[in-house]
Amino acid sequence: MFYFDPLYMVVMLVSLGASLWATAMVKSAFAKYRKIPSTNGLTGREIAERILAQSGVSAAVSTVDRRSFFGGDGGDLTDHYDPRDRTVRLSPQVYGGTSIAAQAIAAHEVGHAIQHARAYTPLTLRNAIAPVAGFGSNISYFLIMIGFVMNTLSLVKLGILFFAIVVAFQLITLPVEFDASRRAKQLLQHMGIIVGNEGKGVAAVLNAAALTYVAAAATALLNLAYLLLRARER
Repeated sequence: MFYFDPLYMVVMLVSLGASLWATAMVKSAFAKYRKIPSTNGLTGREIAERILAQSGVSAAVSTVDRRSFFGGDGGDLTDHYDPRDRTVRLSPQVYGGTSIAAQAIAAHEVGHAIQHARAYTPLTLRNAIAPVAGFGSNISYFLIMIGFVMNTLSLVKLGILFFAIVVAFQLITLPVEFDASRRAKQLLQHMGIIVGNEGKGVAAVLNAAALTYVAAAATALLNLAYLLLRARER
């Protein structure tokens, strides 16, 4: 069966390696710059609210409402913008933090709120296919595995089609994330929130975070290429 294929093992190892490397990079950058206090002393919440007000965008700012199985808080790097209720949700470390890292991440998430308010095309497209991509990520490999086991090419092709939608979602995510970081850097500089070398710290955090999306997209493409190769051999 295909999941015992040596080539598939190589694909999985490369994918895992890329994911672990990107995660390590972003965690390292966050750990470094969360220890460096900003000159202005503003919290992530205050940064988010100031940028929203400056941009004329209406959105709420709150902490991540998520608790772990063991009762912990939302944890590091759980920050996100929820377009359903137009809320910038920040992890406790970012919401109340005054570090360079906290301010960079808060500004980035506000960047998504601004994209939403401005109807930024890639974000609109990503939100439109998100439900299908979510469904596809859950069912694609199930259909592909059943198709290979039963030697039913139509099921394999259907599974690959769903997985291709997941890949498209990952690829569309790249310009969305890059643009949010670009907006964050520009706004922090334009509003005089960061000064001197603080800009380098902001860039380091946001550039490292971008690597996780690049790794996810590259991994998805690699897996899709493998699936297409094996399907053609049927």
